[in-house]
Amino acid sequence: MPVSPDMAEDLATAVASLYEQAELAVIERVSTALAQGLDSPLWAELKLIQIGHLRTAIEAIITALQSTASGAIHQAVAEAYQRGAQAAVVELGALAPTVAAVPAGTHAVDRLAAALVQETGPVHQRMLRQSMDVYRTVVAEAVSAPQLGATTRRQAAERALTRFADRGVTGFVDQAGRAWNMTSYVEMATRSALGRAAVDAHTERLGAAGIDLVVVSDAPEECPRCKPWEGKVLRREGPAGADTVEVEHATEDDEMVSVRVAGSLPEARAAGLMHPNCRHSVSVYLPGVTKPRPKPESRASYEQTQKQRYLERQVRAWKRRAAAATDDEAKKKANARVRAYQGRIRELVAETDLPRKSHREQIGAAR
Repeated sequence: MPVSPDMAEDLATAVASLYEQAELAVIERVSTALAQGLDSPLWAELKLIQIGHLRTAIEAIITALQSTASGAIHQAVAEAYQRGAQAAVVELGALAPTVAAVPAGTHAVDRLAAALVQETGPVHQRMLRQSMDVYRTVVAEAVSAPQLGATTRRQAAERALTRFADRGVTGFVDQAGRAWNMTSYVEMATRSALGRAAVDAHTERLGAAGIDLVVVSDAPEECPRCKPWEGKVLRREGPAGADTVEVEHATEDDEMVSVRVAGSLPEARAAGLMHPNCRHSVSVYLPGVTKPRPKPESRASYEQTQKQRYLERQVRAWKRRAAAATDDEAKKKANARVRAYQGRIRELVAETDLPRKSHREQIGAAR
């Protein structure tokens, strides 16, 4: 059974949704706290007095998140590793029916889970700090704006809260220097870790069985990073770079065949293959036996798949704005935009063969 990062997509979504639900809870908590008594002349003074209560409420959300997320991460990594190992067992079982046991991989799972927990650790501290900063900023802007004649206190508060809802908790930078908000960062890190766990377990199991070569699938709607590796044979591990190797036929003793190897799997993964949301898979390559498989028919263009993801993000963004609204009218307008973007998704799905993934339009869904 071929292995692909998407075999752990549901696990990554479950972990990321914990963070988005917590972020949404924080946004709602800040919005509700600021909306109370917004038209009172003593509003600013009351908000500064109540800041301790808000901090306690947000700390409770974060404590619950930390406790839940740590266990969820370890469980997700273990399941992703198990799925990758089982995929290898299925492939090897077709070659040698006596192969059955799936390696436990306890140390590998613990290592990957600990690394992911450490990578997401700074999220919790920044969630508290930034939400409190937003609260203070809203109070300051709402007080000063009317004095400057620019807008009303309510309008200033709504504008600042809308910015918070749009951006979420920000300030996370990955190793490539790209900036992320909190939920996107956690999802990116989780998808990467779980995809790595599945692929590592698969290739380690193949290595234990003496399999040295793998082949990349030819997937529809491929992205530019993966396209150069489609249908290529790779070394499971070893040096980078293309080469032609002489290996023994998989089923014929003493018969050698020439195989064109495009590079190593670690090299391809470093170049972008098997990235989160990658549609490609890797499977056993049997010299002299494995034949190229026909490429599945594309349901749409790559650009159309990206348009669908964009529209899904917009649905979630306007749902977040609805959560940050300080009055019913603002919430009504945000919900109207949600319905408008959902209508555009329906139109795109009707124009193509792309399936509608309604779960991606929910708060807490994958990005």
